Amino acid sequence: MDSIGDARVVLLGEASHGTHEFYNERARITRRLITEKGFSAVAVEADWPDAYAVNRYVRAVGDGTSAIDSLSGFQRFPHWMWRNADVLDFVTYLREHNDSVSQDTTKVGFYGLDLYSLGASIEAVIDYLDKVDPDAARRARDRYACLEQFGQDPQQYGYAAYLGASEPCEEEAVAQLVEMHRRASEYASRDGQVAEEEFFQAEQNARLVKNAEEYYRSMFRGRDTSWNLRDTHMAETLDALVNHLSRHGQRAKVVVWEHNSHLGDARATEMGERGELNVGQLVRERYGREAFLVGFSTYQGTVTAASDWGGDAERKRVRPALAGSYEALFHEVGIPDFLLDLRDVETRKALRGPLLERAIGVIYKPETERWSHYFEARLPDQFDAVLHFDETRAVEPLERAPAWETGEPAETFPTGI
Repeated sequence: MDSIGDARVVLLGEASHGTHEFYNERARITRRLITEKGFSAVAVEADWPDAYAVNRYVRAVGDGTSAIDSLSGFQRFPHWMWRNADVLDFVTYLREHNDSVSQDTTKVGFYGLDLYSLGASIEAVIDYLDKVDPDAARRARDRYACLEQFGQDPQQYGYAAYLGASEPCEEEAVAQLVEMHRRASEYASRDGQVAEEEFFQAEQNARLVKNAEEYYRSMFRGRDTSWNLRDTHMAETLDALVNHLSRHGQRAKVVVWEHNSHLGDARATEMGERGELNVGQLVRERYGREAFLVGFSTYQGTVTAASDWGGDAERKRVRPALAGSYEALFHEVGIPDFLLDLRDVETRKALRGPLLERAIGVIYKPETERWSHYFEARLPDQFDAVLHFDETRAVEPLERAPAWETGEPAETFPTGI
């Protein structure tokens, strides 16, 4: 808390998408940021419409529901990222906290930064316009028909546009966002703060459609292009959220939950050398010392992950970290859990690197551990602080497949692969 000081944006990472300690500690830190430093929003690596359903629940807006029902939108793979026991506990806390404060402006919101919800965002824009401007809703349907002909698989659209088999829908997506910008003051002023908030969520969905259309067209041109578009979208959404929450003269503060690969400054990693940028880099460039970046690491334990894209959630064993990695170095210290302030001069010198750093996403492939999950990084330039948990356990999904219940067999893979 002392190191964070008066930072306006605090980025809390994770070294995997399926580790209990990472979720639990981010929640503990976030609770203190809310109660001690006045943070007013949590922005996460999740789709905007799904997270906005949680936002409505924690802010007690709309029809009554429950904490677990508010997470029902997170059905897309990997659903356990947000449909897990730790997130359920945190969402319950947010609702209880918001119920205890008197003014709506002090209630804490929950928002998504990602752009995979093309179809759901199209529906959200049209649903909003149906309520406030039926003529505009008809125009939106006509424009978005270009994208909706591909059904629920936007990658089909991207591939067809890439091959030239379908005309790009860029102009239509841009035109819809421009129209909403043009009529912003009219829509947002109809019913005070409620109208303002509802217009904001619709506008963000329209922005998501525009950026997702470009993202899916870029997928087949190479990883660097699509990665940069995705992280630029997330950084733009974060900026829009900060501006929206600051609109009445408040100094909004936002805490962000995403993977280390998104929140650690890309310029300090192999990613940056390949020409990739990320949210951490863009936030540092925008907010400077008002941003505080926290990385997380683990040496071994278990993790919730799939073996292949779209597969079931499995409880898999995390192999001991490879020699020559930051995780192995931290293990040698012999302290189970600790914090390192990477702004400290001596600490920076000791950890200059580059060394290997492990990243487990929603898929974990220990049989190709070195090539699938490690990259070189300079940790003190990547983060402002790092939290190490030497042994960690898998996050508990709300829906558990047999592979998660039984866990991974006891045999291990050879080290160093």
